[in-house]
Parts: sequence; C-alpha cells; structure tokens
Amino acid sequence: MPNPSSTGQHYLALDHVRAIAALLVVTWHFIHGSTGFPIAFDYSPNLFLLSLFDEGHTGVALFMTLSGYLFAKLLNGKTIDYKAFLWNRALRLLPLLTVVTAASGLYLIVMGKTSPSAFLQTVTSGILLPTLPNGGWSITVEFHYYLILPLLLWMLRHSRWLPASVLLLSIAFRTIMHQSTGEVQTLAYWTIIGRIDQFVLGMLAFQFRLHLAHRHGMVVLWLGSFAGFYAYFNALGGFMAAPAYPSPSSLWVLLPTIEGASYAVAIAWYDSSFSPPSRGFSKYLGYAGAYSYSIYLIHYNLVFRAARFIDQHIMSLTNFYVALAWALLFFLLMVALGHFSFRYIESPFLRHRKRYIHSLRDKEVSKDHPAQDSARLLPSHVVPRSQALYRSHKHPEPHTAATPLRNK
Repeated sequence: MPNPSSTGQHYLALDHVRAIAALLVVTWHFIHGSTGFPIAFDYSPNLFLLSLFDEGHTGVALFMTLSGYLFAKLLNGKTIDYKAFLWNRALRLLPLLTVVTAASGLYLIVMGKTSPSAFLQTVTSGILLPTLPNGGWSITVEFHYYLILPLLLWMLRHSRWLPASVLLLSIAFRTIMHQSTGEVQTLAYWTIIGRIDQFVLGMLAFQFRLHLAHRHGMVVLWLGSFAGFYAYFNALGGFMAAPAYPSPSSLWVLLPTIEGASYAVAIAWYDSSFSPPSRGFSKYLGYAGAYSYSIYLIHYNLVFRAARFIDQHIMSLTNFYVALAWALLFFLLMVALGHFSFRYIESPFLRHRKRYIHSLRDKEVSKDHPAQDSARLLPSHVVPRSQALYRSHKHPEPHTAATPLRNK
C-alpha cells in the first residue's frame, strides 16, 4: 500500500477520500467535456445522489477541504519548519506540474493556438491568477493557502474557533463583490477568495472530529441533505447553465462554504470512525487516492478525446448513465497511468525531502542537548533502514488538492 509522506505517516481512509474527489472531477470532464458533450450542461439525473457526479467539479472542493483537514492532523501539537515545508511541497508538486505545463504549451504552440511569449505570460501569471493549464490553477490556489497557513495555525493555537473569523470575512467579501460586479462565481470557484472556506473548514473539522466519530445516522442525514441541495443546484443549471457562465446567482456567495462544511463533516467522520483494511477493494481504492495528483493533472490530455472517440466509434454516450459507466472505466485507466507518472516523474525528486514537522519534545531536546538532537534529526536522505521503506517508488506521497489536488 502506498505510504507516503515525508512525515512517515499514512492514512488510508484519507486516500479513499482522495480517490472519490479525483473520480468526481474526471467524471465531470468525461460526461460534459468543455462544450456540454456528450451530456448537456443543463441535464439533471433523476437519482438525486448522482447530481454530485453530474456536477463533478465539486471534487475540487473535496480536495481543498481534505487538504485543510490533513494539515491540521499532521501539525496538531507540533511545530513546523516553514522553509522545509515549502521545499517539500515544491518537490511534491512542481515536477509533474512542470512536465504537464510544458507539454500543454508545446502542443498549443505547434498547433498555432498560442505564441511562446503569450504562453510564457500565461504561466508567469499563474503564480497569482488561475491561468495554469490542465488543472494547474488549483495548485495556484493551494500555494496561496500555504502562504497563509502559518497564520491559520497561529489562530488554532489560540482558539479552535478563531479561524471561523476567516469564514465571516470571506463571505462578506464575496457578498460585496457580487453586489458590485453582478457575479462572484469566478472568484468563488477559481481563487483562494472562495476556496479559503474549504481549507479552514477542513482544519476546524479536525478539531471537532471526536464529536463526529460513530455518529453514523447524523452524518448520513447531513450528507443526504447536502446531496439534495446539490440536486437543487444542478436543477437550476449548475456550474455552466444558471443561466450561463459565469452565473449571476448569489448562491455562489455561499456555495464554497456549503461544500466545505459538508465535506469537512464527511472527512472527519470517516477518518475518526473507520480503520479501512489494506486489502481487497479498500487497498485498490487507496492506490487510486495515492495517485490522485497524477490523475488530476494528466487526465485533461485524454478525457475529452476519449469520450468523443467512444461516442463516435464504440457506442453513443448521449445517455447519462451509459456515459457515467464509461467515465468509471476511463478513471481506472487513469489510475494505471497515474502509477507510471508517479514512478518515473515524481518519485525521483522525493528523496530530497526534508523533515519539517517537529514535536514540542524535539524542541525542548534541541535546547538542552543540541548534539543529541542533531543526531536524531538526520537529513532526509540519511534514515534508519526500518524507516527507509517510504522512499521506495512503490510508496508514493499522495497529493492534497488537486491535491488536487492529497499525505503531506
């Protein structure tokens, strides 16, 4: 089973959540494409639970919420070496992002769809704006979260409720922007202005996870209500047809918060209530989650062409349920490609990771016995044999968001 992070900790239940998030996003692109083909954007399935797949862009919200929850879990009661943290995140995210971005740029330039200078401007703008191709925009959002993470951790150390003030500020700002510009979908979906709610709610959910453990009936009712809300949102036209993109609906002021709150409860409940076994379906679902970052970035290059090829040469995909079944098969193919992406593109860089999390006891030892502490806190490339297993290419470090987005 893929092990993962530079902390040496691995949470199979959270890999399951990553897999579901990736499946939602892949399904969204497969069944709707970029133009509403093969399934029109204004379609609503009769089974209300399937509205989450019909509006599978919500998988990005699940990635973001999970990222907030996981960092709160990893850093709970610990100190962080912020420079080493940023170094590790760069090693985890940038190699594949660079390859995918370069490949996308080369294709667009060769096909005459852009110029080298215009594409370079698109990439450099991606540091601040959601302009990176192939889902890379979500990495920009997560990078912005990393920049404010120390502030959020400081808030949590002073009060479990203090980060809630960030939610109030972001909702107020989106309200003002909606009133002044007539739409806020762009900011709510594509930028940290909307996604901050999901990161914060994920962090808050970890603080209250024990209140959700084994509360199965309450959580099922909560998630059922969320699915019903999303069916309503879908019936209104959803992401692309309410009545057009970008939507003037004021619902986008609160949609990131609603998604974040719903997914935060689900993640905290699942993580605190179950211990999935590393065998059978659970094991392979974990693999899908472990490779979710690769799946997220790479599937853009194939998903639209795959749907059109199947529709033209194998069978019609104009039936939603048929298209959904094919989307699942395509996702399984992407899991296999994700494995090769991790092994040959991402894994070689991970041997250069550094330890960035320290317990308070480590900090005390560092003050009292510097020599002893330096012996224990070896460089990341010098580890005992018993701890070296996670360096293997067979044990990937999952992404957060897009995390696309997953352990850290």
